Amino acid sequence: MGEYTIEDLRERTRGPVFTDADEGYDQARKVYNAMIDKNPRVVVRCANAGDVMATVGFAAENGLDLAIRGGSHSVPGFGTVDDGVVADLSLMNNVRVDPVTRTARAGGGATWGDFNAATHAFGLATTGGIISTTGVSGLTLGGGIGYLSRGLGLSCDNLISADVVTADGRFLIASEKEHDDLFWALRGGGGNFGVVTALEFRLAPVETIFGGPMLFEMSDGAAVLAGFRDLIKDAPEQLGGFPAFQLAPPLPFIPEDRHGDPFTLIVACWAGDLDQGEQEIAKFREFAPVVAEHVGAMPYPALNSAFDALVPPGLQHYWKANFVTELTDDAIQAHLQHAPGLPAVNSTVHIYPINGACHRVPADATAFAYRDATFATVIAGMWPDPAANDAGVDWVRGYYDAVSPHSESGGYINFMAGDDQGRIADNYKGNYDRLVEVKRKYDPDNLFHLNQNIAP
Repeated sequence: MGEYTIEDLRERTRGPVFTDADEGYDQARKVYNAMIDKNPRVVVRCANAGDVMATVGFAAENGLDLAIRGGSHSVPGFGTVDDGVVADLSLMNNVRVDPVTRTARAGGGATWGDFNAATHAFGLATTGGIISTTGVSGLTLGGGIGYLSRGLGLSCDNLISADVVTADGRFLIASEKEHDDLFWALRGGGGNFGVVTALEFRLAPVETIFGGPMLFEMSDGAAVLAGFRDLIKDAPEQLGGFPAFQLAPPLPFIPEDRHGDPFTLIVACWAGDLDQGEQEIAKFREFAPVVAEHVGAMPYPALNSAFDALVPPGLQHYWKANFVTELTDDAIQAHLQHAPGLPAVNSTVHIYPINGACHRVPADATAFAYRDATFATVIAGMWPDPAANDAGVDWVRGYYDAVSPHSESGGYINFMAGDDQGRIADNYKGNYDRLVEVKRKYDPDNLFHLNQNIAP
């Protein structure tokens, strides 16, 4: 090690510092995906941007790998590293709302649950994810797909500015007005360019939504997916949600004798006039008979956290993903060949619509390049038992191989697995070369390489 020691690091940071000699180290090193089990040299639970700057400096000076952990939901486990440094931002989870300007400022460790709790008090929201324990920063840096995407755009489309600690230890504010090249890259380019310690968002009036899950027989899956595909093309942009495949969890609204059976779902979200929403969502029932549903008016945060219990920390995760321009009948058949084999109640397949407001942003306006794609598909393999890993991974890969010929070459980086690095250029299409230029400017030595890496 160099002259900058762990004891120096402890003195320069306000948050707790954990090594394997410290009580709490085993908890501090854990990440969301239990398939990932690594032993960092040090974990710094940063309390502020100064702690982040000290941690980045420690890693750089000692030539150690540096992992950045926000919400800890990275499926490839990028929030940890063997014998390296982890900057854990979970203490930096404050969210401040300005209801007059309709903006919110979130710390780099805030989750969407933190964010929604703060903004909902004012009847406001922005596009978040599907699970409320997901980190705000990680989701946004990858683009940010969620229930409100069709009406409000991606999370990154609503980003006003970001506080960033760069590889050389500088603290910068990136926006359209300053460091605009960095701001462009952060909106979809992932964690390649620095540690984002705070994010400022535009908010919109969203308080009570109309929606929830609707379950259809798997045998009606083709009709449901084709119906959703055709309807969503020209649907009002207040209509969000997505079709999915899922084993029925043991919930009261689902017949007990159907618990564990595979179903086609539509998870609906109407963010507008509630009476109109009821009429719009009734159209889904025309696709096929509904077996069970839990649909109605609810606070937006209630829908955003509705599936949290299905994906607690500690599951085994392996995911694959593609963007889809046209959900063809052949693609639907490929889905239906593999979806019934879902390996556990935690596993799921979601087909997120990203048209509407997402399509009005030019492909080169942000790093998120697939502005012509209609859907973002994720095959999310999740199960509790490590002994099921081989079978679960095989199911994900087989499913992915079947739908890939009907998909674009690239996918949403937030859904990428650890073995997807070879797809990085495809994931950014025409924006990749520009991202490399920004990387060379702000991180020429690739300190921030534990991600879907854009190599300088």
